[in-house]
Amino acid sequence: MKFMFKHFSTYLASIVILTVSANNVKAQTSPDIYKGGLKVNLNDDGSKYFRLISWAQIQAIYADGAGSANSNVTLNLRRARVLMYSQISKKFLILTHFGLNSLNRNTLSPTGTGPGSQLFFHDVWGQYSIGENHAVGAGLHYFNGISRLNNQSTLNMMTLDNNRQSWATIGLSDQFARHLGVFGKGSIGKLQYRLAINDALTNTLDTRDPVYGGSAVYAGKKLIGSRTAGFTYAGYFEYQFLDKESNFLPYKVGTYVGKKKVLNLGAGFFLHPNGSVIMTDTLGTLAGENVGIFAGDVFFEYPIGSNNSAISAYATFQYNNYGRDYLYSAYGTGNMIYGHLGYVVPGKAEKPRLQPYVSYALNSYDASPDNRTVLGVGTNLYLTGHHSKLTLEYQRQQFGTTVGNAMTLQAMIYL
Repeated sequence: MKFMFKHFSTYLASIVILTVSANNVKAQTSPDIYKGGLKVNLNDDGSKYFRLISWAQIQAIYADGAGSANSNVTLNLRRARVLMYSQISKKFLILTHFGLNSLNRNTLSPTGTGPGSQLFFHDVWGQYSIGENHAVGAGLHYFNGISRLNNQSTLNMMTLDNNRQSWATIGLSDQFARHLGVFGKGSIGKLQYRLAINDALTNTLDTRDPVYGGSAVYAGKKLIGSRTAGFTYAGYFEYQFLDKESNFLPYKVGTYVGKKKVLNLGAGFFLHPNGSVIMTDTLGTLAGENVGIFAGDVFFEYPIGSNNSAISAYATFQYNNYGRDYLYSAYGTGNMIYGHLGYVVPGKAEKPRLQPYVSYALNSYDASPDNRTVLGVGTNLYLTGHHSKLTLEYQRQQFGTTVGNAMTLQAMIYL
């Protein structure tokens, strides 16, 4: 708690600065409500077009992993992305999304040729519409299962970043939360759905070797072969009681800043038969372990009164089975409870808005008697909605005797 008490005054001062700024930056903000993206029509009626969207998130992070002597400030280009999608007719859509993540002093390279400096494709897929409410597609896609947060957009999160454990397969079966496969998505009344069958990557982040009597290793595709540990299966279903959300793209909105009335109940899954591996005897015999992740969640956002204030809330329970006593990085066989709550401070809709929030995650693991907890307390200052905003967040993580504290200020531009 030393970090928290030592720097709490700094955090409060920063909130005061954001509050004062919210009342004095009207001249610096756009007078118009930005709709998002540059749309270029390819015919007279606009039925054929392409749209470009670009965004960047720049951070200054003050972190303390073990004590004040090890504290340091890091500048981080958290995300730099370009997304383009195009419809050559109402039936066909193609989407391309590329960029980089977490470019900082440790990932920069002298000539920009190192792996941390490289752009890569996040998404590339083609889609064919079946009627007005259903579509199928294939490629490197983001139509994930499990939960809303496993389909989270990075353009409009309420918290500083997504809850890491909710992106439950990053680098274990997918490429940065994207699988290569086929998907179907659509809506039936107020029920929205997405289903996918995907190939799993072979060169996972889990590079450990199984040992006899030890825990599972998520490398079934590499260790026991593609025929045994092949495809993954995912789905997410969501019933929308109030306003209907768009299902055009897979990216789920974090907060509408009070512009919608939303109450959604969701449930989802991810299955990878023989995705993990254990060693069954001293001879080195390997056997597959099924991976199964299931979650239920609720998302609620509602404006309050006539002063443009609003509540935004989310909660999820997630059951994780990565195989016997699996524990790697933040991921492990066990359970997760996560939630966040935010409040849009009353004010005029055309002026900058403040949104303080709190988030909390509790992760339990079969392989450890200790729980992992993550507490976040933050504030958003929306200058032009999500298109230009500042976020200040204090985060405290604890797993056993390991404690990490961080204070992050992020500036985001989304055009």
